[in-house]
Amino acid sequence: MRTADAPPIPAALNAVLLVAAMGAGALCLWTASHAETLAVRLVAAGVFSYVNNTVFSLLHEATHGVLHPSRRVNNGLGRLAATFFPTSFTLQRAFHLTHHRHNRTDREQFDYLRPGDHRWLKRAQWYAILTGIYWVFVPVGALVFALAPGLLKRLRGPGTRYGEQTGADAYLGRLEEAPGALIRAEVLGMVAVQAALAYALDLTPAGWALCYAAFAVNWSSLQYADHAWSPLDVREGAWDLRVAAPVRWVFLNYHYHRAHHVHPQVPWLYLGRYVDESVPRPGFLRVWLQMWRGPRPFPEKAP
Repeated sequence: MRTADAPPIPAALNAVLLVAAMGAGALCLWTASHAETLAVRLVAAGVFSYVNNTVFSLLHEATHGVLHPSRRVNNGLGRLAATFFPTSFTLQRAFHLTHHRHNRTDREQFDYLRPGDHRWLKRAQWYAILTGIYWVFVPVGALVFALAPGLLKRLRGPGTRYGEQTGADAYLGRLEEAPGALIRAEVLGMVAVQAALAYALDLTPAGWALCYAAFAVNWSSLQYADHAWSPLDVREGAWDLRVAAPVRWVFLNYHYHRAHHVHPQVPWLYLGRYVDESVPRPGFLRVWLQMWRGPRPFPEKAP
């Protein structure tokens, strides 16, 4: 719930950015499908990996109700943004708010090898995040929920080490109360938008896959770089990562992740005001490179 002294939501700016980013993304998809040279197709995919992160950042704002002051408009724009990920807005919101509840608890310590962990599973999950494979589970999971919800429930693993270690118990447990009909409608909308893009822009499977593969790596890498080896605290367990200003602008200050976790109802435009310079701020590239060494043994003295 937003407090009375919370900064105003930049609703008009958000709407303009969403339309512009989706338009730019569509142009990149078309270029990657129709450009004659591989170099141009690769550039288009690289640009798509950034502008679609702008769309995702606006989807993230919608999950917190700070994309637009009107709840109806906020959710509507969130559903539109979700189609470019692609996923269900309702599923994304449920899972993301679960992340805020369990951040850096034993259900979200993918960076540490804890006693009793299945090491191969921990490493598989870790490198799936780094390589972008993690992204695949989001749209596929949305489709599976729409078509065979019972399958996801069986993957939950309540009361098992697997369910706790992977976070499956916490996240898939949210599906017990999820509005199935609404999610199915959103998944149908997601498929319809993607199909419309493919038809209207005459997209090739290779062009589409190239763009989304680049986006998957770019998006997925940041999703844990802003938490890796941060303090084991639900609110303060994140980094305000240092990154080149133009990159941070495209990501709509998403790298100010500690500020976001401490102040989740502050819109992206104002997060810079809430960055605590007295707290360590590692660079994104340094954390990302360290992540390739794999999860670390759980320290005797927790950070």
